[in-house]
Parts: sequence; C-alpha cells; structure tokens
Amino acid sequence: MNKKLIALAVAAASISSLANAAEVYSDETSSLAVGGRFEARGVLADNDEGNGKVTDATRVRINVAGKTDISDNLYGVGFFEKEFQSADSADDETRYAYAGLGGEYGQVVYGKADGSLGMLTDFTDIMAYNGNEAGNKIAAGDRTSNNLSYVGSFDLSGNNLTVKANYVFDDGQNTDGYSAAAMYAMDMGLAFGAGYGEQDGQHTSLGHQDKTAKQAFGAISYTFGDFYVAGLYQDAENTIVDDAIIDNSRGYELAAAYSWNQTVFTSTYNYLEDTDASGKAKDLRDSLAFDATYYFNKNFRTYASYKFNLLDSDFVGKAAGSDEFVLGARYDF
Repeated sequence: MNKKLIALAVAAASISSLANAAEVYSDETSSLAVGGRFEARGVLADNDEGNGKVTDATRVRINVAGKTDISDNLYGVGFFEKEFQSADSADDETRYAYAGLGGEYGQVVYGKADGSLGMLTDFTDIMAYNGNEAGNKIAAGDRTSNNLSYVGSFDLSGNNLTVKANYVFDDGQNTDGYSAAAMYAMDMGLAFGAGYGEQDGQHTSLGHQDKTAKQAFGAISYTFGDFYVAGLYQDAENTIVDDAIIDNSRGYELAAAYSWNQTVFTSTYNYLEDTDASGKAKDLRDSLAFDATYYFNKNFRTYASYKFNLLDSDFVGKAAGSDEFVLGARYDF
C-alpha cells in the first residue's frame, strides 16, 4: 500500500501541480519552472425542472514559478497561475499573481495570493471534486488580490509549526480585512490548527451592506498507516452563502481517506446551518460524498465521485437539492 497517495489526496486543494513542474531555466542563482494540469470533468445532476443533464466542467491550469537567491539568507519569488474553462471563457480566472521576499523566518508576498484560512480548510477539502461545502471562507481569508501575506514554517524537534497572516487592502471596490492561522503537525501523525478572520462591509449582487464578517475555524487530523481522518469546525457572523448574508452560521466537515495500492478512496460529510433560522430553512449545506481516484503514475489519474445531497429538494429546489455524479481524468505537468 502506498501511503504517499494519501498525501496526494490531502494536497488536492493546494497547488499540487508544483510538485510536477518542469524547470525550464536555471543558473547559479535563479530558476524558472512551468507546471499545471489538464482536467476533464463531466458532471451529471438535475436542473431546476428535475431533468438530468451533463455539464462540461473541464478546466486547464498553467502556472509559472520563479525563484532567485539574493544572499545566503534572502531570496525572491514570483508566481502566476491562470485557469481556463472549456465551457465559458467568461469563467477564466487568474488564480495567483504575486511576488515577494523570503528567508529563514518566512516569506512575504503581495498580489493575488492565498489568505490564511485555506490552510485549515485543506484538512478536510481532500476530494477529487466534491467537498468543502461547509468550509466557505470570507474573501480576506481565501485567495484574493490586493493581499499582503506572510507564511512561516518552523521545525520544532521533529514537529512542524506553520504560521500564516495576511491583510487585504481597501481598493474602493473591495473592503479591507485580515486573517491569521496556525497549524502544528506532529511527527506521530497528529495535526491541528486554528484561525480567525474579519472583513468590513460585505458585497453581494444586491449591493453593499455595512456588516463586518467574522469567522473562526478549528481543524484536526490524524494519519495512521494508510488511513487519514480529519475534522473542521467553523463559527461565523455575516458571511455570504448563495449570494445572501447570513447573520450567524455554524458548520462542520468530517473527512476520511484510505490508500489501497494505486487507489485512494475519500469521503466527506458537510453540514452548514443558519443558527438564527428554524425548520428546513436552517440547513444551508447538508451532503455526504464519496470518490475513488486511481493514480496511473504521479502525472495521470482518473476518478469517479458521487454526492448525496441531503437538502430537501421540495424546499430548496430541484437543482439545489440534486445529487451529483462526476467522472474525471487529470494530467499534471
């Protein structure tokens, strides 16, 4: 059994293509690498009329990473990643665009970069397609532009402490905010972390509302042999769900993975509730998902994923309450 496959599954939410990136230039002080993925995805789900349809969710990501040594204790970095959608060019997205400096005590970058709370949602966001429905993050805690970000990783007698903090500036359209998180990973397989973020003035398609979003996360995981289990909890005020501001919400995710030869099986349960509501209106997310991913090698994988949507379709609508079945193939380079 290949325990490294669990690490691949757990890293699915991060820039895993960097592990396969090809170095296209290097000299005594600098290097440049190109990477990315081609991922074909077909999604079968009901529409609002209750009729099944297949949606092409194929995507391509291209990234370029550069690093240069400035001195023995200082280096410069730059990173860019773009995603292209097959179905609608309007959905194409610049995922990352940043540059900065790093050294012994961490790295500071500015641009479009990760916030600090994604490090915690990655504990349970391990599936090939589904999951992370109860791990919705405010913009300041997620990947966003106009973002000054710090990350430091420190070895503590064989254990590892990772600290992240970021501040998003007000540019006149998006309001300012910040987030911070810490994760401690022990050599015996246990890891845990916590984080908090705030953001002024929430925006929806209905316009600006002068409400401050507050969000706290806690996460824990344990790896033993070929098994991985994890849990995530969040408590939040004034976060956006389905283009509506929810005054008070609470949610949790449970995740598990098992590696068997060249296959990784993963499953997550996601629940998010509006704590001020009652009855059926209380449930914002409620789902159980399973998938299986087969790794032909480090560059190519195929997967199948099924989500049981536990929301009442008679209440939320056919599309919002539909189950989903996904087939995918992914090539990393």
